[in-house]
Amino acid sequence: MNSFARSVLRQLAPVLTVAAGWTVCAAEPEPPIVTPGTNGSPPSDAIVLFDGKDLSAWRTVEGGPAKWKVEDGAMVMNGGNIMTREEFGDIQLHIEWAAPTKIEGQGQGRGNSGVYFQGRYEIQVLDSYQNKTYPNGQAGAFYGHNAPLVNASRKPGEWQTYDIIFRAPKPGPDGKVIPGSLTVFHNGVLIQDHIPVKGDATAAAQFSGVVPKGPLLLQDHSNPVRYRNVWVRKLN
Repeated sequence: MNSFARSVLRQLAPVLTVAAGWTVCAAEPEPPIVTPGTNGSPPSDAIVLFDGKDLSAWRTVEGGPAKWKVEDGAMVMNGGNIMTREEFGDIQLHIEWAAPTKIEGQGQGRGNSGVYFQGRYEIQVLDSYQNKTYPNGQAGAFYGHNAPLVNASRKPGEWQTYDIIFRAPKPGPDGKVIPGSLTVFHNGVLIQDHIPVKGDATAAAQFSGVVPKGPLLLQDHSNPVRYRNVWVRKLN
């Protein structure tokens, strides 16, 4: 664009309506700058919840120090559910997990854990590689609500990735719940496509009720599932 064209756009600001039907909003604020991560590192505006070193961002449900083990840059479930000390509303979550390499059990008894948003809404963690169970209980399911679109599971022991956009349900002015949503990528594959979160907590969730913020909770289901590289970005 030459200097004359730029001058014309400035004179027609804040909004230039174009014959094709789209608009240029010259008064729109500049988006903030975020530096993307490299080689698996989080972006510059992320809150790192586990960097492979300690569990200082986590606590027990009762409020004490998290009791999980830290081994080889991963945290391994050991002694009950853990949750973040900080509470969140709408977030982008990145989390990596691995089911045990040694296969024991079947169905829900194999590599079972879960990621709970606000301690209420669970995206299932399960070894679903050649392991049949009910569809809305397999890896990547919004547990008890929605089965994943596809099964994108890797083999037991291999690291897997969830990238999740969570929008929290909110109370409306009439007392009714305004649904939130969950969008989930499993190992880079879309498996939950903006599905509604209506405020119904997952069965056996630690908490209930619609709230503006709540903790991220990782479930101890008595299987030695490992987690690493956990970070969130606040979206509100």
